Amino acid sequence: MSSTPAAIIEAVGGASNVRSLTHCATRLRFQLIDGSRASKDAVERIPGVAGAVPQSGDRFQVVIGGAVDSVYKEIMALPDMAALDSGASRSNDDVKAAARSQGPRGKFSWLDTFFEFLSDSFRPIIGALLGASLIITFMSLMATTGVIGNWADSRVTLPPSWQFVNLMWQTVFYFLPLMVAYNASKKLDVDPWLGFAIMAFVMLPGFTGLESLAHSASVAGTPVKIVEIFGLPLTIFNYGSTVFPPLLMAAVLGPLYKGLKKLIPQSVQLIFVPFLSLLVMIPLTAFLIGPIGVYLGAYLAKGLATVNSFSPLIFAIIIPLAYPFMVPLGLHWPLNAVMLLNIQTLGYDYIQGPMGAWNFACFGATAGVLALSVRNHEETMRQTAVGALAAGLLGGISEPSLYGIHLRYKRIYPSMLVGCLVGGVIIGIGGGLHTQAFIFTSLLTIPAFDKIGLYCVAIAASFVVSGLLVFFRGYQDPQTASEDGTAGATIPAAAAPVSVGASTGTGEVSDVETSAAVSSADQTTPDTTTPADVPMGHGSTGSTSPDADQAPIQITSPLAGRALPIEEVPDPVFSTGVVGQGIAIDPTSTAVVAPAAGTVLTAPDSGHALGLKLDNGVELLIHIGIDTVELGGKGFDVHVHAGEEFRAGQPLVTFDPQIIEEAGYSTITPVLVTNGFAFTTVEGHPADTVTAESPVISVTR
Repeated sequence: MSSTPAAIIEAVGGASNVRSLTHCATRLRFQLIDGSRASKDAVERIPGVAGAVPQSGDRFQVVIGGAVDSVYKEIMALPDMAALDSGASRSNDDVKAAARSQGPRGKFSWLDTFFEFLSDSFRPIIGALLGASLIITFMSLMATTGVIGNWADSRVTLPPSWQFVNLMWQTVFYFLPLMVAYNASKKLDVDPWLGFAIMAFVMLPGFTGLESLAHSASVAGTPVKIVEIFGLPLTIFNYGSTVFPPLLMAAVLGPLYKGLKKLIPQSVQLIFVPFLSLLVMIPLTAFLIGPIGVYLGAYLAKGLATVNSFSPLIFAIIIPLAYPFMVPLGLHWPLNAVMLLNIQTLGYDYIQGPMGAWNFACFGATAGVLALSVRNHEETMRQTAVGALAAGLLGGISEPSLYGIHLRYKRIYPSMLVGCLVGGVIIGIGGGLHTQAFIFTSLLTIPAFDKIGLYCVAIAASFVVSGLLVFFRGYQDPQTASEDGTAGATIPAAAAPVSVGASTGTGEVSDVETSAAVSSADQTTPDTTTPADVPMGHGSTGSTSPDADQAPIQITSPLAGRALPIEEVPDPVFSTGVVGQGIAIDPTSTAVVAPAAGTVLTAPDSGHALGLKLDNGVELLIHIGIDTVELGGKGFDVHVHAGEEFRAGQPLVTFDPQIIEEAGYSTITPVLVTNGFAFTTVEGHPADTVTAESPVISVTR
């Protein structure tokens, strides 16, 4: 019979099929040459393997548990693996970058890369967007109650005091291109201030002031201003609130910047790389990249008008299905001018009704995410979803939902598109909708439409359908939600109760131990001695009687916070007990302390997880947050190393929860007993408040 490491390699298609291999705290992460050659069923039949998760882009995860480091080392020691290049020991980011450089090898890998680029370009500014959106919500309330006029209509002049309030949200949306340019450039490893400066050029008052010297022209029926610069036509446009130009600019700047760094000697790079980047990119952005978005929007608007003339039903379906792709790129802004032109020439607009179906499908998807985040105790996502939903339903602003949630999880889009389709079909069958005012479609602007009943039915259907689909399908894709976790993945039923983590002297997990692990994990009889019955210290056994060896070992919490059942961890690999039984801590402290004296088994530089062996024989995995391996150590400070002994209460890792939450990850920290087979029972004790002195796990020998 093959050893566990050799069997794993054979089941994934052999060593010749392995492009690279890394591991996190609980699982092996393969980048395969041909993912179809790996057999999920064969992997899961191997003793010591708790589960397997095929992923897009020929990626494949094998869930091992606490013994992952030893299994990884034995795999790398196999003779057949000697031919594997140095990429085998590369970081997670290196592996992903190498995979992407090979092109789309999986069905969704290109989409993963695109969504990741969009997500990381907007994620850091979601707070500012939410804040500005709530100011818009306030303005909508004032307009609805008649305190002010329609603030959204550029033809309406507000009193100076209300103009001042209106500018408070405009500062975020107007300068959005600069924020996006900074983040997108940073994402591509380019000096972010260089991207900021390039985009700032086309937003200078002097640039827009060239309009006074320009002549009028028409592109697809949309009026534009063009001035000749050195004999070349330059389109003058107000780039405030646009996002397509900065994204495209950063995409071009990235390879240019890196190419210049290769060509220019390092001794003068600080001067000439920025100089040549500005010299090339400013004209390119002003003459070509910027106008691309303007012209695309103009032709899109003309095409939609043609469709509406041909068939209002088709138009009512196309608009809500097109908006989810137009808004992230800013291509919807030119349609605002078309809406205003329709009102001026026709006396009404026909675009905003179907647009409402898209908006409410978007808000319904956010409501579905909110419901899931409340159920799964995902505090950061809950706050984001609450703010985005309030801004959407009351202010008609979709950007916080899109940039803060939907673009991060591509699983949301199919559910949202179904809601868009349902609402559009209802509007189309009802003969379309008209409004005589330019508005942001929200609950407060429902009375602006001529067929209120039809509009209410359509947006309600869009909202409910999207929300229910997101809630029941989930929003975290097992292929893209995590490289270190598999949120949303299906865990094999046979593997779910197994508590893995111990190995034989050779590093293999024996058949006997695996059977014992299943048996011990299935025992859920609570201990008769509760933590409150016994005075505890760090790692205390809870008894001084002659039968102390049979008394429960009490494991104190490594963090202050709230203790949750592991079933509430937002990652099936942890919540189903695949790795081990224990507890989860929703932390309020920022330092992980040792619950008892012991020895460090694993302490990766990323700091996101610790493997400990306590002197009382209990082996623990402390996984700080969910998917936090993606941070690559950012926000973590590791104070110990593998093999080091520690004392009870000693700080092991400190972390910055703000960095984790801003990156969109949960701070919930599973604390799991990985050698549960050695004990009769392992029982976690949920509590609303725990400290580093509070017992949270009982282990019975």
